[in-house]
Amino acid sequence: MGQTLPGLEPVFDAEKRRRFVRRVLRDLRALRRMLDAGMFDDPTRRIGAEQEYVLIDGRGRPARAGLDTLTRLADESFTTELSLFNLEYNAPPVVFGGDCLRRLEQQLASALDRVRAAAAPSAASPLLTGILPTLRKHDLDDSNITPRPRYHALVKALRDLRGEDYELRINGPDELIMRHESVMLEAANTSCQFHFQVQPQEFATVFNAAQAAAGPVLAAAANAPLLFGRRLWRETRIALFQQAVDTRRPLRGVLDRSARVRFGEAWVRHSPLELFQDDIARFPAVLVGDTDEDALAVLDAGGVPRLRALQLHNGTVYRWNRACYGVTNQRPHLRIESRMLPAGPTVTDEVANAACWYGLLVGIPRRLGDMADRMDFDVARSNFLRAARLGLDAPLVWLDGRSILARDLVLAELLPLAAEGLSAAGIDADDAGRFLGIVEQRVASGQTGARWLLDGLDRLGGGGTRNQVLDDLVSVLACRQQEGRPVHEWKPATPEECTVPMSRLSRVDQLMTTDVFTVRDDDVIDLAASLMDWKHVRHVPVEDADHHLVGLISYRQLLRVLARGPGREQCIPVGDVMQRDPVTVSPETPTLEAVELMRARGIPCLPVVRDRRLVGILTERDFIPVTSRLLEEKLRSC
Repeated sequence: MGQTLPGLEPVFDAEKRRRFVRRVLRDLRALRRMLDAGMFDDPTRRIGAEQEYVLIDGRGRPARAGLDTLTRLADESFTTELSLFNLEYNAPPVVFGGDCLRRLEQQLASALDRVRAAAAPSAASPLLTGILPTLRKHDLDDSNITPRPRYHALVKALRDLRGEDYELRINGPDELIMRHESVMLEAANTSCQFHFQVQPQEFATVFNAAQAAAGPVLAAAANAPLLFGRRLWRETRIALFQQAVDTRRPLRGVLDRSARVRFGEAWVRHSPLELFQDDIARFPAVLVGDTDEDALAVLDAGGVPRLRALQLHNGTVYRWNRACYGVTNQRPHLRIESRMLPAGPTVTDEVANAACWYGLLVGIPRRLGDMADRMDFDVARSNFLRAARLGLDAPLVWLDGRSILARDLVLAELLPLAAEGLSAAGIDADDAGRFLGIVEQRVASGQTGARWLLDGLDRLGGGGTRNQVLDDLVSVLACRQQEGRPVHEWKPATPEECTVPMSRLSRVDQLMTTDVFTVRDDDVIDLAASLMDWKHVRHVPVEDADHHLVGLISYRQLLRVLARGPGREQCIPVGDVMQRDPVTVSPETPTLEAVELMRARGIPCLPVVRDRRLVGILTERDFIPVTSRLLEEKLRSC
């Protein structure tokens, strides 16, 4: 969710909200005075990065090791994130020019090594990925929120503003529809954010270039195609973040209301003030903090204000490209922050993405001028969403209304523009050629991180349950990542690489089947019989209208009904025949405990539940592929 200021609390009191909004407005007036007075006079352009990590355990699942790892790092460059299984590194800014890309790569690579070493005593390791494929819904409950007041304050404030559960609906090759009570859904996202310092007089054209380039650059960088085992968008982070932090309540009116996470509504015409003003106008304050600074008084005294209230409000509104204000060595500066790019697949891939983005921020204004004069804003926004959905296969619209595939646009037009921009900025030619060459080869081959993950899922799909396949996929992903080669050079994931140590089969959620067919307790019983016939299953869980597990019906119970006489089964509701209050287990139940329970009770299956709701089912059949693979491993070792 990004860094926030200390001493935060949700806005409950109307008087506190009014005082805070007055401070935000005074900050905005101070910023206008600073712009009018020409106080942003530092000609040095700097770049920077914020690297997010997801921490995983030996099974490839989220590891709640963030705080312990941070303690061992003992470095203020590293900080917490919303969840206990994430961390963030803030790279020191570097001057944009010369060997800055190589230095940025060295910063991020060194930081990754340090996190790896610091996480090792917790039996954890960092992974660079847009969304961790092995993430489960229960990993995103409130128990995994980092225990810092600012995170609980933000979660509560956004939840109160929403007033009801968040709804997630994402359609891709698969479909995901779910409700969730917390913005912790956002913790599934892992990004690598880049910053680009700009002067006020060039802000509009450079920011508009960032907006126009967002779609095609995202298509080339896509690395988040999987969520909860479902194949969704090539860059599912985009849809997930917007819906996970959507505080809008369903309304009967027809007013347009914007989501807090968004691409934007219009081009910038003159100044970054337009963005700050628009966000203040659209979104109420959700947090107040220690922001007693009087920015106008600081200016009157000849100082440089921090604009803490404005920064706090800006930190709770999430544009994919946004304006940021900062102070370095008592000199104010403006920068553009890109939040759209995913973490991974490797540090080298990340810096290659950055090189392309930085080059376009220079190259587009030099060659094409202000994109506000060349393209409708709705076209840029549509390009961004299409790229997130379809990646390099996205049909985009470019200058003069021309339709072109994302891959062709990047290869034929944008990479040459980026090369021109990097050259004009004085970037080392070998570095520019190397990093842009990586993007070129990735796009030409079609193997983005998203494509490699989807291909791996298909290749490993016959190796057990979906959860086991995802575990294997993350295992291979971690190995490829440590090798360090860019993703377009990665070999496909193969079943031969995958091992199934008993430690990775120790819990029920690693073996259970999640694609479960159910019936309602008021359904007719021959529907249950039909499901058993069609899907070749012997047990069907029974739910009530609220999707609570209320029973289990087996083929033996159906046989008893049939034994009463033909035709009798047609009008009997499932609830009259089912076994009520069946024996269940939780996803965290040890596998051996579940096996012993099945043996002791003489039952062939166990529904897996959380909060009375079905999340999977464990049957005798689920142990067959595991046993087979373990035998194969034993034979190979002999």
